[in-house]
Amino acid sequence: MSKKKQPEAAETEQAAAAEQAAETAAEPTVNEEPAAQPAEDWKAKFDELNDRFLRMAAEYDNFRKRSQREREQSYNDAVSHAVKALLPTYDNLERALKAETTDAEYKKGVEMTMTQLVESLKGLNVTIIEASAGTGFDPNFHNAVMHVEDEAFGENQIAEVFQQGFQIGDKVIRHAMVKVAN
Repeated sequence: MSKKKQPEAAETEQAAAAEQAAETAAEPTVNEEPAAQPAEDWKAKFDELNDRFLRMAAEYDNFRKRSQREREQSYNDAVSHAVKALLPTYDNLERALKAETTDAEYKKGVEMTMTQLVESLKGLNVTIIEASAGTGFDPNFHNAVMHVEDEAFGENQIAEVFQQGFQIGDKVIRHAMVKVAN
């Protein structure tokens, strides 16, 4: 019988130990970290990843904008280069229009050609710089090649235009060549 009592005593001791372990697990101890600590860790990790994502999104947006500006600049440079090659043709057509002629068909043909060239330039967003007698002189758009004292014009006004200027957007392709009064 003594052998039978031993397993029963062992079972009782094991049951008591299991109950004590269950009670201990249910009671928080002073040394344990609060349950909020893992949530704070996740919050910090989330904030870090969110910050990295926002920085990456901002870098991509800046890259996209910079690439767009570079494409526009390349386009404007290419158009400027092509228009520079056409400007002597424009100048010759302008001279032909100013020339005195009795041939109406010739004059009409030159006018049509000039109109077509100007429309083609407008299609490329190339504009003629405003320069006419009586308008103000602006060194950003006009190149003064002569100066004249003339009371008919005010201070720093254009007296005569020798050659038209052209620009695309804010970029000047060719400055207008002018005579400035006073």
